[in-house]
Amino acid sequence: MSKGARIGLLVGTVAVLVLAFVLLSPGDDDEPGTATTPAAAAPATTPDSPAGEAPATTTAVTPPATQIPSDEFTRIRVQTGGPVGGVKTITAKRGERVRIQVSSQDTTDEVHVHGYDITRALKARDSVRLSFEADAEGIFEIELEGSHRQIAKLVVEP
Repeated sequence: MSKGARIGLLVGTVAVLVLAFVLLSPGDDDEPGTATTPAAAAPATTPDSPAGEAPATTTAVTPPATQIPSDEFTRIRVQTGGPVGGVKTITAKRGERVRIQVSSQDTTDEVHVHGYDITRALKARDSVRLSFEADAEGIFEIELEGSHRQIAKLVVEP
């Protein structure tokens, strides 16, 4: 292969890589909490490179965060005496993912979703997240297990 053909092949490869990066890279509308590291630009061919070839480059891209944004969680705040603002009703369709975040101001207890038998330890001045598929229809109590206080009601419809 001649020197001109190798340079043409290299330029074509760089062009394809740049086009792929532009098409596959996320826009400016990234969700909060995600970060990407821009790819390094391909260096120009230098006279020092063997046979006029550009030196090899590497591209590092950080994948988007896999955390569920906090605004997708139903938020429940608890304090001594029970839930702030009263007992919440959470409605879901069967098969949907239910996401609940319970925050405590001053209560240490255990959050329990009856019927699903899901429990999470909750410490004062902390929060816990529960995420599960609503695979059983009905009305289920969510309570602070130790104090026997209902904090929410989960309604799963067909």
